[in-house]
Amino acid sequence: MKRRNGLLAIAAAMVMAFAPTVQAQEPTTLRFSWWGGGARHEATLKAIAAFEAKHPGVKIKAEYMGFAGYLERLSTQIAGGTEPDIMQINWAWLSTFSKTGDGFYDLNKSKSSLALNQFAESDLKMGMVNNKLNALPVSYTARVLLWNRAAFERAGLKMPTTWDELFAAGPVLKQKAGAKAFAIDGELYDMILLSQAYIMQKYGTPYVSPTSPKVAMSEAAALEWVQVYKKLVSNNVAVPLPVRASLGGAEKPTEQQQDWVVGNWAGNYTWDSVIGLRVSTLNKEQKLDVGDFLTLPNAKNSGMFGRPSLMFAVSKKSKNPEMAAKFMNFVLTDPEAAGILGLTRGVPSADSQFRALARTDALQGTELKAFLQIKKQKDAGKIDLPSPLFENARFNKFMREVFETVAYGKSTDQEAAKRLIEDGNALLARIK
Repeated sequence: MKRRNGLLAIAAAMVMAFAPTVQAQEPTTLRFSWWGGGARHEATLKAIAAFEAKHPGVKIKAEYMGFAGYLERLSTQIAGGTEPDIMQINWAWLSTFSKTGDGFYDLNKSKSSLALNQFAESDLKMGMVNNKLNALPVSYTARVLLWNRAAFERAGLKMPTTWDELFAAGPVLKQKAGAKAFAIDGELYDMILLSQAYIMQKYGTPYVSPTSPKVAMSEAAALEWVQVYKKLVSNNVAVPLPVRASLGGAEKPTEQQQDWVVGNWAGNYTWDSVIGLRVSTLNKEQKLDVGDFLTLPNAKNSGMFGRPSLMFAVSKKSKNPEMAAKFMNFVLTDPEAAGILGLTRGVPSADSQFRALARTDALQGTELKAFLQIKKQKDAGKIDLPSPLFENARFNKFMREVFETVAYGKSTDQEAAKRLIEDGNALLARIK
């Protein structure tokens, strides 16, 4: 009996020795980085969980933060080859990180994992660099005019429908509501863009040529650009930069400004994708509405500034670009993901997600009105895609510095216009 038990033990040991070793498979881990606020973070984490549930063995590591410092961190990561597998980027960054189309993974290599038919051809072109699909648009955004209808009604005014009505509203609001009242608010860059819209309508050209690294404006147009900006920030039309700076910071968001909350500031020029933020802090006596886009008679250009609001790209160093593409496809085109993410990144570019949201109450009111206003201009081909150099970090800083000298009275109109032309061309030649 003892011998039989011994033989059985030996046999069992031999079976174990020759049996294939079963090891737990390591999960596929992909890193995904983005910036945003609390609502976007929360929704994105839920979307990640939904994707992981559909793909056992895949782990998406979330890396998120506010916008401040995001570009600097991503630049350092890309320079060191440690960037995440999937990245949320600004459209203009393609010209910085992928001038020849080789900075990111070519998504054309993963067409089988991407529902590219859900995107308009024009939207796909926005992510192409040298015939390589570097990124896909999350949504499209453009600048719109938001008006506090209640603030204008209290002053006996209607919402502005022309440039002249906007310029005339400032003094009336000051007379009726006091020195704190202004017709429109915006950070310095907002007012630079609003002034540029006027120039584009009158002269037909933006500041930077969309086809070559040079200034497109004539000397006369650049001078009037400066003068329109000065006209905006005078007579209580737009909140002047020094006033904003005295209220907690020149770049403090509009919705965080008490004068906006209580209706002293009657308007805002901003992206349609942030309408939810702007309306979220207004007290119950205010009523936000989307106004007509101010347009000069016989305008040569719509003047509307539009581009992809956000894009997703895959790292060229990703060890699993196919799975990264599948995750991107889920977030950008899956109806379930649309229900989770809502409008936290704007109105989705993918038709499948747009239709999913259209069947709900997610897209309505001012956001729907703004979307339809932009879509009408975009579908008619009246929104020219700006040069990515216009939003290049170095060039943007230069432009702001020039207008800051105007805002604080440190340069004449002519001096500022000359810098915009001469120094602008010189800088564009260096960073092209």
